[in-house]
Amino acid sequence: MTLSSLAITVAATTSTTLKKQSRNSKFSTLALFFVATSASSAARAFSSSTPTFLPRHHQLSLSRRSASSTLNNSVIYNTRGGSLASIVGKKLSLSRRFSSTQIEQEVVSEMDEVKAAASKISAADKLALMRQKMEENGVDVYIIPSDDPHLSEYVPAAYMRRGYLTDFHGSAGTALVTKDAAYLWTDSRYFNEASLRLDAGHWTLMKQGQPKVPTIPKFLADLATSHYTTNSKPLKVGMDAYVHAASFAKELNEAFADAAKDMEGDVPPTIAAIDTLDGKQNVVDSIWEGRPDLPKNPFRVHPMKYAGMTVQDKVTKIRSEMTEKKATMTVFSALDDIAYLFNVRCMGDVETCPIGIAYATISKDEVALYCDPEKVAPADVSEHLKEAGVTVKPYDDIVSDIESHLSAGKKNKVWLDNGRSNYALSRVIPEAALIDAQNPVTAMKACKNEAEMEGMRQAHIVDGAAMANFMALLGKAIVVEGRR
Repeated sequence: MTLSSLAITVAATTSTTLKKQSRNSKFSTLALFFVATSASSAARAFSSSTPTFLPRHHQLSLSRRSASSTLNNSVIYNTRGGSLASIVGKKLSLSRRFSSTQIEQEVVSEMDEVKAAASKISAADKLALMRQKMEENGVDVYIIPSDDPHLSEYVPAAYMRRGYLTDFHGSAGTALVTKDAAYLWTDSRYFNEASLRLDAGHWTLMKQGQPKVPTIPKFLADLATSHYTTNSKPLKVGMDAYVHAASFAKELNEAFADAAKDMEGDVPPTIAAIDTLDGKQNVVDSIWEGRPDLPKNPFRVHPMKYAGMTVQDKVTKIRSEMTEKKATMTVFSALDDIAYLFNVRCMGDVETCPIGIAYATISKDEVALYCDPEKVAPADVSEHLKEAGVTVKPYDDIVSDIESHLSAGKKNKVWLDNGRSNYALSRVIPEAALIDAQNPVTAMKACKNEAEMEGMRQAHIVDGAAMANFMALLGKAIVVEGRR
């Protein structure tokens, strides 16, 4: 039996069991639908060799959350509590590699602490403290995104600043605080949750994508126009350069410039300016008592039987593309890019993904990994990186190393994807020395090798089995036990 057939068989058997036990129940149709789509379709999805594109947080073999949802014994149970189908242990051994109860509990505990801290202080008090700090820093507006310095959608607890400030903990959203108002932009996935979590007396929900709801750049451009007309001075927009995409800063400046063109006068005035408050603490951090520490969980080596390509071969391929682009350095900021490039994974930095906090650069004579030394402390990880010719450097050295590389030669150019890199990295690179293009790892991840495709098939088998198990347990709880 093939792997895909195995999942399909499990789904079909589970569906039949549910149907027999709940023939007259509306639940039967729901169970059949979910089991069929999760197990059958998932297993078939990767049965071909066609390059597959996934969201960036799903490109790392198998997420810890999916893996941990699988039964330890690799057994699916039917709604009567008996064994329905025993999945061969080797087929599901992949899931066990991502299990770490202690680390998982610590991460979840940190998330819960952030949520508890967010609810402990009223919206009025937090915003009053924010505005006090904004005034001390000389800014009229402060923008708080969901992101960490690597522009991740799912972030470590220490970077859940927007969640702490707003008490809304969805994975996507941007808060904006002015001297007399506060706004939260989020997408349609979270309209309901945000409506329930926000204190409507102090926060306005901006349902992005809806008619008459401006984008943040448009909103700020209009606000800057009004502010300049009233006060004859630019609107000061505060932001942390490390947690905003370089492309976002560019969009803001373009919006301000376009709005200024409509002002009276021969020369468009400067109606707004971005202030990154360099050398000062992030404004949310300055009011957040008990903010969690940054994670320092160690990397682990991702075996070749799953990676399918050595670090050295990946570096060689990237350097070849750098030569074509005439780039002397390439900078990698996204955490999934770094995990892929160095064949490492990490448990505990991010709740839902096996990735670790780090940056990386490749030049013609050096491959550098920027991270906390504790992350490379395990002997096998250290040896793995040493064999690949990787130099480990302090996490905070990334910006100064980019500057040093540029100053070392007038013809040096840096390849950096502005859409996947923070503003602090991009702004130190002169426009003439910047190659703003999709980085080479993105395409390499999309075009899977044989080992990666097999790993994805295995991962979908595990996911399909886990979903079938869940639906069977749900059926037992509702149909057999009568729980509601």
